[in-house]
Amino acid sequence: FFFGLSPPFCIHRRPMWGLGRMANTFAKRQVRHLSATATPQCVPQALASVNARIDAQVSQARLVQRPRLVAVSKFHSAELVKAAYATGHRHFGENYVQELVEKSQALDSDIHWHFIGHLQSNKAKTLVQGCKNLAVVESVDSAKLANKLNTAVASVDRPPLAVFIQVNTSGEASKSGVEPGEEVALAQHIEGNCKALKVKGLMTTGRG
Repeated sequence: FFFGLSPPFCIHRRPMWGLGRMANTFAKRQVRHLSATATPQCVPQALASVNARIDAQVSQARLVQRPRLVAVSKFHSAELVKAAYATGHRHFGENYVQELVEKSQALDSDIHWHFIGHLQSNKAKTLVQGCKNLAVVESVDSAKLANKLNTAVASVDRPPLAVFIQVNTSGEASKSGVEPGEEVALAQHIEGNCKALKVKGLMTTGRG
């Protein structure tokens, strides 16, 4: 697992930007991972360690709202996800459509799945239809992708899908996302044309 912080869905509201900055900074400094040879027995201790660090930072900064911890389970087995689930953790992230779909169909239905990787528009339908408990797509970076997701969500029996707009704040060509300053126009497009989607925040990327 890679453990990273995801600000709460209300980060797009101006009073929450301080929390977003703290979460991003903390994530860079405190991300922890389990090796490819990790066993399910390692997971509870790893989660407890990261949560303790989050609690310490929240207390130090006197934050009212705690950032959400998302366990990114890419390349790890469903057994490791089950071990984290057994501790009460419910938010998991995946970078690849097929891996997320397969795990979501094999694991408990109350898991909140976050898609955090680059999503090709032609895979939007596969993702939405394949994962009934998809909670959020954190990497919407174009009107084309938003339109495809909107059509896919509208075709199934589910509530509107939460989305984050991905912004390439690092300026690296190797990373996806709209350029800083373009996020408002994309948010307006989604709000005005994609009724099956709800913009809940931004996903930004640091260097490295």
